[in-house]
Amino acid sequence: MAAPISVIVPTLDAEAELSACLLGLVEGLDAGLITELVISDGGSSDETCKLADAWGAKIETGPPSRGGQLRRGCAAARGEWFLVLHADTVLAPGWSAAVAKHLSQTKAGYFKLRFDRGGQAVAAWANMRARVFGLPFGDQGLLIWRDLYERVGGFADQPLMEDVAMARALRGQLSAIDTDAVTSAARYRAHGWARQGARNLWMQARYFAGVSPEVLARSYRK
Repeated sequence: MAAPISVIVPTLDAEAELSACLLGLVEGLDAGLITELVISDGGSSDETCKLADAWGAKIETGPPSRGGQLRRGCAAARGEWFLVLHADTVLAPGWSAAVAKHLSQTKAGYFKLRFDRGGQAVAAWANMRARVFGLPFGDQGLLIWRDLYERVGGFADQPLMEDVAMARALRGQLSAIDTDAVTSAARYRAHGWARQGARNLWMQARYFAGVSPEVLARSYRK
């Protein structure tokens, strides 16, 4: 039986964190779950693509837009399932068994968020939001059956909030996978946990109120 999962990772100058992400996937190769790695790059100026090539990845390139990059990556993937991860996220050891168990259903799955340093309260809120409101975000990963992905129209080609748009499209068709996605807290450490958390909530509120992802992306980069 062919390995069922294509891993899709969007990148932009991700050289520093990509190796840890990919090392964490090796157990999925050993378990016969992963058929390919697709790196969807948005124009990196560092050694991201060279590193991805050394790992044997299929590399797709195009304009820098998280949603657009994910859309291109999924379009290039050939697996029955797509495992979408951010480059600064590492799946916790033992993830392959939990993922293999999830493959017996057709719902999309997401992982429990944990930060690499601190942030227990922020992670607890994110996990509750995913469980209660059905809104896991991109740093919790996404495991989605190809047929379901195509049925909901795939990732929206937008620079920000593509994960929220996907979660809303999948409402009622998401379930938690019983393992952690360990994500870098670098942005929170740089800006402060309270300040960055408040900023994220404000961005989400504006998006739900109808502000375009393009406008949000411009303010998010400041």
